[in-house]
Amino acid sequence: MAALSYNIFIIILTRHRLRMASTITGVSVGLGLSCSTTRKLTQKRNPSSSRLSFCSIKMAVSVEEEKKKKSFTLEKSEEAFSAAKEMMPGGVNSPVRAFKSVGGQPIVFDSVKGSHMRDIDGNDYIDYVGSWGPAIIGHADDEVLAALSETMKKGTSFGAPCLLENVLAEMVIKAVPSIEMVRFVNSGTEACMGVLRLARAYTGREKIIKFEGCYHGHADPFLVKAGSGVATLGLPDSPGVPKAATYETLTAPYNDIAAVENLFENNKGEICGIILEPVVGNAGFIPPKPEFINAIRRITEENNALLIFDEVMTGFRLSYGGAQEYFGITPDLTTLGKIIGGGLPVGAYGGRREIMEMVAPAGPMYQAGTLSGNPLAMTAGIHTLKRLQKPGSYEYLDKITSELVQGIIDAGKKTGHAICGGYIRGMFGFFFTEGPVYNFADAKKSDTAKFARFYQGMLREGVYFAPSQFEAGFTSLAHTAEDIQKTIAAAENVLRQI
Repeated sequence: MAALSYNIFIIILTRHRLRMASTITGVSVGLGLSCSTTRKLTQKRNPSSSRLSFCSIKMAVSVEEEKKKKSFTLEKSEEAFSAAKEMMPGGVNSPVRAFKSVGGQPIVFDSVKGSHMRDIDGNDYIDYVGSWGPAIIGHADDEVLAALSETMKKGTSFGAPCLLENVLAEMVIKAVPSIEMVRFVNSGTEACMGVLRLARAYTGREKIIKFEGCYHGHADPFLVKAGSGVATLGLPDSPGVPKAATYETLTAPYNDIAAVENLFENNKGEICGIILEPVVGNAGFIPPKPEFINAIRRITEENNALLIFDEVMTGFRLSYGGAQEYFGITPDLTTLGKIIGGGLPVGAYGGRREIMEMVAPAGPMYQAGTLSGNPLAMTAGIHTLKRLQKPGSYEYLDKITSELVQGIIDAGKKTGHAICGGYIRGMFGFFFTEGPVYNFADAKKSDTAKFARFYQGMLREGVYFAPSQFEAGFTSLAHTAEDIQKTIAAAENVLRQI
């Protein structure tokens, strides 16, 4: 079609010479001619030149754009991924990475730095996944790498207490309102497993309330109406989870106070607590209604149950003290991860001293881990938190994320798409639906096929979002104003095409 348009264009020029300059200028946009080309067309022809000499016009779906399209290839990623599928289930070590919900070739990366990622084919991307949240100060930060280098000289794992555990523990306790004591583990899943066992041990009750679309790791009791990869793959539950493991798990729609009250009414004296993402990030970005978190704090207190904030994602991201500081609500227990390890495997749970003293060896509730509190994760966490303490950090995140989200939503509406979204500080999301989105049921109204087309288009433009409509995005202190403007421009370009 492009070739046909070009031939027609030549005929028009030949017939009407340059009297069509104004029309040509308009047409040039449709054909993707560069501005310099348009200027050439308005110049007078040399009568002695060949009638078709102006065919030297450079077609330019801008030449730069054409180069970009030709240079974008995922051949090496395809080869590596094909080999990976022979050795690892689905070719990945975490399901959402397989691009099942967006289609196309999963990308195999080679390196990261600041706000950018580079794949093994040499393609560069502005990154809004941030290793699923940890990279809040940017990838491969020089200060963090230097500190890790020094720590590694002393050893990578002790399997025994190290002073760095004290340092990070003190920083976490000072920052997070609910935490008076903390236990470090190796992942968010471990943290949520431990905190659930602790809540049951402390209250002597077994039932727990979670919310539809909230993801608290892949432990058996939480794989009921879960978000994250479970939502991405459309799995209602997971095979291999015994009914007994989820029998005591009660679910309610997020932001639905009446549903929570009904569960307590129908299970009097049996519920140990409520666990939730204070801002949902594993069903897309879904913030709480103002009255919702206040209500569940009241309800848990009235029923002598514990309120547990899963801040693996929101901890140190919405504010230095997490979502609980941002919203002014103090839970009884909190789980953390991601940012407190600065990109290395980590997790933690903590809360009131009287509850935490139930944990072994101080108390009878057992939990352990070979690599828990390892010096490398502690070092990366310490230096990441130090950077976040600098004045203006969260104001900067708020500014760039606001510009990004508003820019994408404006571009979507300008190009005729149903779209809504939101953000808090360095966490954001958008849905291809009119909205508003208050819970997972609302999120599932999104046009996921359109998201897949948008996603693939953005990859070609050099922008890397999470490969699922049902995952939040993340900005970092390393993102620049130029990154944001490039992303918005790319989004508008893609949205015009899909």
